[in-house]
Amino acid sequence: MLRIILATFITLVSVSICYGQTAEEYSKRGASKADLGDYRGAIADISKAIDLGPSHAGNYHNRGIAKAALEDHRGAIADFSKAIELYARDADFYNNRGVSKSKLGDHRGAIADYSKAIELYPSHTDAYNNRGNSKGGLEDHRGAIADYSKAIELNASNVNAYYNRGCSKLILGQKDSGCLDLSKAGELGDEDAYELIREYCN
Repeated sequence: MLRIILATFITLVSVSICYGQTAEEYSKRGASKADLGDYRGAIADISKAIDLGPSHAGNYHNRGIAKAALEDHRGAIADFSKAIELYARDADFYNNRGVSKSKLGDHRGAIADYSKAIELYPSHTDAYNNRGNSKGGLEDHRGAIADYSKAIELNASNVNAYYNRGCSKLILGQKDSGCLDLSKAGELGDEDAYELIREYCN
């Protein structure tokens, strides 16, 4: 299975909108709960922060991440879209909305979001990796490989990009090259890559 990457919670200072201390406390507590895997608790606290400071894009983004972690991708898309409405210059907002669109099978919509993320931040390795996944979902495996290769060019230790590129190459019948990519992913710590090597490369 291809690996998608969701950007993590942003800090409150990343968007320059200020609001009351109580809302900030709810936001921070929500982020702490998310770090512990308590996504429902995170959503509850961040929702309180939004009630107190409804113009803070970062809170919608963070609540969207928590919703996505609970597989509520429609709810996540709504929150990411609100974050974008409030602040349209953050590449992670688009990347993460793309992830949820991809999860719902909207690969064309996801590609548009990943492309916007790359436009805003040309070194966004996660967006290249994720766009490659959506291209693969549309059977554009050569386009997927190009995106994975760009992600690797930007970060030579990008284990997910090596793994995903290897899978796409195997689909295209490029066994030797695909197996080399999977081997590199394994060297970088991906144990699943070795399972694919045993199944397809021996």
